[in-house]
Amino acid sequence: MNRYKYEITKYPSSEFEQLVYFCTDHGECDLAQLPLDQTDKLKDILNGMGERGWELAQFFFGSDGAIAFWKKEI
Repeated sequence: MNRYKYEITKYPSSEFEQLVYFCTDHGECDLAQLPLDQTDKLKDILNGMGERGWELAQFFFGSDGAIAFWKKEI
């Protein structure tokens, strides 16, 4: 049986000019207005943790920032 350890990282909204993924109160989600540098910011987060051996388990965006859950086999 594989064993894992977990890491949780938080990213305040100040790190993003615009949240990478945004949904309205009515459930309408839109990426059309997303600046390219914001996808690069997210890519840097993912690649940085991946280089350290962490696999992304889940990523959530909210009005005050984002939180990521990572796992690594031990």
